[in-house]
Amino acid sequence: MASDGRDSAPDLRIMGDRITLQPSGFVEPALTADGKEEALMKNMARFRSEPLRFLREVSLYVSGTGWRAYDDYIGQPIFYPGFSEHIKNMVMSATLLQTKISQLADMRLAVEEKEGLLNHDDKDFAIKKAQRRAVLVQGLHEVAETMTDNMSCKYDSKPFIRGAYYLVTQLLTRAYHQGIHVSSEEVLRLRRVAEEAERKKQSIIFLPCHRSHVDYVSMQLICYRLGLALPVIVAGDNLNFPLVGTFLQHAGAMYIRRAFGDDQLYTTVVQAYIDTILQGGYNFECFVEGGRSRTGKLLPPKFGILSFVLDSLLSGRVEDAIICPVSTQYDKVIETEGYVTELLGVPKKKENLADFLTGGSSVLSLRLGRVDVRFHEPWSLRGFINEQIARLSKIPTAVKVDWRDMKNQVVRQKLLRTLGYRVLADINAVSVVMPTALIGTVLLTLRGRGVGRAELVRRVEWLIERIRAKGGRVAHFGNAPLSDVIERGLEVLGKDLVGVIDGLAEPTYYAVDRFQLSFYRNMTIHLFISEALVCAALYMRVKQGGGPAIQDIPYQELSDQVLFLSSLFRGEFIYSGEGLATNLERTVLGLEADNVIMIERDELGAITKIGLSDAERAAGRENYDFYCFLIWPFIEASWLAAVSLMGLSPPPGQNGDIWIQVSKAQDSAQLLGKTLYHQGDLSYFEAVNKETLKNSYQRFHQEGIIQIIKSKDTRIPRACASPPTGARDATL
Repeated sequence: MASDGRDSAPDLRIMGDRITLQPSGFVEPALTADGKEEALMKNMARFRSEPLRFLREVSLYVSGTGWRAYDDYIGQPIFYPGFSEHIKNMVMSATLLQTKISQLADMRLAVEEKEGLLNHDDKDFAIKKAQRRAVLVQGLHEVAETMTDNMSCKYDSKPFIRGAYYLVTQLLTRAYHQGIHVSSEEVLRLRRVAEEAERKKQSIIFLPCHRSHVDYVSMQLICYRLGLALPVIVAGDNLNFPLVGTFLQHAGAMYIRRAFGDDQLYTTVVQAYIDTILQGGYNFECFVEGGRSRTGKLLPPKFGILSFVLDSLLSGRVEDAIICPVSTQYDKVIETEGYVTELLGVPKKKENLADFLTGGSSVLSLRLGRVDVRFHEPWSLRGFINEQIARLSKIPTAVKVDWRDMKNQVVRQKLLRTLGYRVLADINAVSVVMPTALIGTVLLTLRGRGVGRAELVRRVEWLIERIRAKGGRVAHFGNAPLSDVIERGLEVLGKDLVGVIDGLAEPTYYAVDRFQLSFYRNMTIHLFISEALVCAALYMRVKQGGGPAIQDIPYQELSDQVLFLSSLFRGEFIYSGEGLATNLERTVLGLEADNVIMIERDELGAITKIGLSDAERAAGRENYDFYCFLIWPFIEASWLAAVSLMGLSPPPGQNGDIWIQVSKAQDSAQLLGKTLYHQGDLSYFEAVNKETLKNSYQRFHQEGIIQIIKSKDTRIPRACASPPTGARDATL
């Protein structure tokens, strides 16, 4: 697989003790006499085959020999007795938290006075009020201390983290038997940044994408093995179940609630804790998407934890921090089968020890390939804020805004959204496309049922060229022939996802589980979303048939259709921030250069009309169809969501709106979709997935097509209805 200059630096493959240089496509791999890659460190022993060596290696970790000691890492001191107690004391003494406790105590006193629980006429009123206030402050202090203790990571024991590294590496490298791959160039750059951050006592904030629980495990292993201070990781308290929760907390987990509600004290404790971590220069990690992506593509940013981080800097409590976007890609994600059942409407099971143990034991027997972790070039958060403020101050707005007022909520929200989408764009920029994603994309963008081996290789080769032309990266495997790489990818996917029919003129491959395979297709869609939107917009003319002239579309009409589609999928995809006109023109010119479309121009060179090129028609529209098939499951899902809205319309003659739970409306839409699919009215079963339907409903709500109300009480589910009767009548 050919490589460009950006991929010239070799990778490092981490497998516990073993670190191997993995060359780029055109670099010869280091070979031993028997033709195998030379490991810089030997692999770990197994108890069954080498019990004495196994016990010796365990003792090396526990006692801390060589790099295993984890004594010479880059970053602020961690893993010493009393670390968590020190952090808790810093949090509890924070001015922000003490002020909030006093404020809440005063608010409660005011309520008690209003309700007559404190008598103004009592001669000892002032004394009793002061005593009552002291009791309230003490109670709130104890609650805050409990919250902090439950939340805090416990970096108290170095022997624990040595043993944990050994244990987790043993488990992970059995499942991902080809190890964890990182770029040597990116690692060296990250170490230089970490050394500078340590000198300035600044935190590195790692912001990875989130597709699997393995994400944070692999991040900790990389930092440990390469001598970087382990980050404190934000984790949902759903993971805090017996044994496992305690283990994760001692390995870096900072547990927070899934929803804060109106709990002002808890919100302030979280802010004070994050302030303390960043003020101390401790590394920090959170997932910008919030939860794990069940669909394989990046999710829109969740701004909860990011807002706390941003507030730390905007308030002046923290001077600066370093942002490091991280992409983690997999040959195969452990949880995809579970994701499919969730997307088909089966409620997610709460994490528990029994499922963890049974699931973990089954994973050990799998051969899931490798994990690729890529680090974007880190950047200063303070520098980003200053740059954005300077840029926004020069842009005229209808409403006068002082962009230098850091307390202005308009300013804060603008910075927060820009930060979130900047991080997602950086993650996409360094993401590596794995062989399984290449195979899944090709199989799900075919016209026919299956594809022969030769054609599969040809289409994968074409896809690799297109990815590189779009500035994307493809995982490299030394000088292995592409056919071998594809064979390896098919083995990892397994026969449950991709089937093969032998006994024909050539082996023919077909998608067995299209729904699960769509997870891997969606790992490439961000690279081609602009082309897919243009081709889908053009399809409204192509579908009419007839001669080429009939199928051409005026450029303005194309622009209108692309605007509609891009607005419709605003919650699904991450677009370039250069604006529709610039993106559309660049995309159209790129498709013309690839000979997919032809362009007509006026005498001034302005684009007036586009259509399919003669070469694309002669090739059977295979490249044009590829782009259409990428986006079509999402178009069908939006259509399905729109059709399902008829179920929200009140029966004729009934006044008023009918309110139903959003979850029930989505369940009904899924049932309708499954019925239409099996009856042949829906082409893609992926269109019934819950996440895309949920995004469609949210988009309809934003457009005023439906109403959605949400209670502040998290125990009360959201409800939706069609628009008010007057609004419906006004749109007819």
